[in-house]
Amino acid sequence: MLRINDLSWSLSTGEQILKNVSLDIPDGKLTVVTGPNGGGKTSLAKLIAGLEAPSGGSIFLDDEDITGWDITERAKAGIGYAFQHPIRFKGLTVRDLLELAAQKQLEDREICEILGKVGLCANEYLDRTIDASLSGGEAKRIEIASVLAKKDAKVLVFDEPEAGIDLWSFSSLIDAFEKLKETENKSLLIISHQERILGISDYIAVIADGEVTKFGTRDEILGSLLGEEKAARCPLGKDKEDN
Repeated sequence: MLRINDLSWSLSTGEQILKNVSLDIPDGKLTVVTGPNGGGKTSLAKLIAGLEAPSGGSIFLDDEDITGWDITERAKAGIGYAFQHPIRFKGLTVRDLLELAAQKQLEDREICEILGKVGLCANEYLDRTIDASLSGGEAKRIEIASVLAKKDAKVLVFDEPEAGIDLWSFSSLIDAFEKLKETENKSLLIISHQERILGISDYIAVIADGEVTKFGTRDEILGSLLGEEKAARCPLGKDKEDN
């Protein structure tokens, strides 16, 4: 289990982005963190991955305090992270990336299975270089595949996995998340606004203005979220605040 206790984080300017956030991300369950833009969702994901250091609070993985660990130490301990905006690696092929993530050599059939989960054909991408020749959507899917390749991962964190994904590939991704939840005892944490991802969650946390404003099971939270979204729109489809 991943446990977050009173986590806070501020910018170098002093602006506080997260304010005493506490969450439990249970094993074998899918937790979706959602909320308005600028509320602190991506900041929370980066703190979990070790990309940023908190200004207060603590993070525990299986009751071990990992607050002071860097991204490499956390990756070795079993935390996988998919960036919202994938990093490109000149000279590194898709095979290289997936084998680095899996920490072993992979057979072609294994790579085909992993890439198939994000709607990519191994024959077309196996030896592709992860550089500017890839579209944004392709780079995003390969990034997600690299996280799925971490077989020994305990916690998988996905920051807006739907961004840049076409509808067909997105459906494959939803299937992959559902299978992960059903077959592997991993903590799944997804940052998302997407209704279909919210719909397959076990738990939903809403973060706004740096604080957890709601947390509960999907059945407890989703209905009220969808109701709020509908209430925020006028009959012409414009946001009320834009009128």
